[in-house]
Amino acid sequence: MDLRLSKPSEIVRLLCERLRKERLTRHMTQAEVAGRAGVGVNTVSNLEAGRNVSFESVVRIAMVLGRHHDLEQLFQPKLESLDDILRYESSSQRHRARGKRNDA
Repeated sequence: MDLRLSKPSEIVRLLCERLRKERLTRHMTQAEVAGRAGVGVNTVSNLEAGRNVSFESVVRIAMVLGRHHDLEQLFQPKLESLDDILRYESSSQRHRARGKRNDA
């Protein structure tokens, strides 16, 4: 599935189904995953159902399911040129985003 052409709700549904299948493949109950991740069973159930849970809970559950390596690629900078590298390195300093100017 090409995620670039998908709606956010479709991506959530796909990832939640993958999470559920991963848990079942490992022969783990929601309670076992919850216990090992340090979250409530309702959190695991909510995540598998596509309901909102904290990002930290997603990370904890991914780690329990042995998918922490997949998280390493999330939000990695795309450094394809020297200019990209220089821009990335200079952005590590704290900057405020500029708001829209009203030239009225």
